[in-house]
Amino acid sequence: MGYRPFQSTYYDDRMRMSPALLRARAPFLIKNTITGFAICSLVIGIYAYTINVISQDEFDDVIVPDEPSKRPVAMASTTQAVQQAVAAKKQ
Repeated sequence: MGYRPFQSTYYDDRMRMSPALLRARAPFLIKNTITGFAICSLVIGIYAYTINVISQDEFDDVIVPDEPSKRPVAMASTTQAVQQAVAAKKQ
């Protein structure tokens, strides 16, 4: 015995559309298809426009340094810093 959340006249026992549902949806088929095509075209158009605009971007105004900045060599490692802090606290 299967679970049946509701009894619908538009679907049969195997949850297939009945002829009544197909007749009820028929007048809207063309309009829904055109609307879906328009929405998909809009999304694809926005995506194509964005990719086109981004690909034309020039980075000539960005200053690139000759070589990366170097960190000071005198920095101690973390364990040495902790040992020095413990030793300073003991004094």
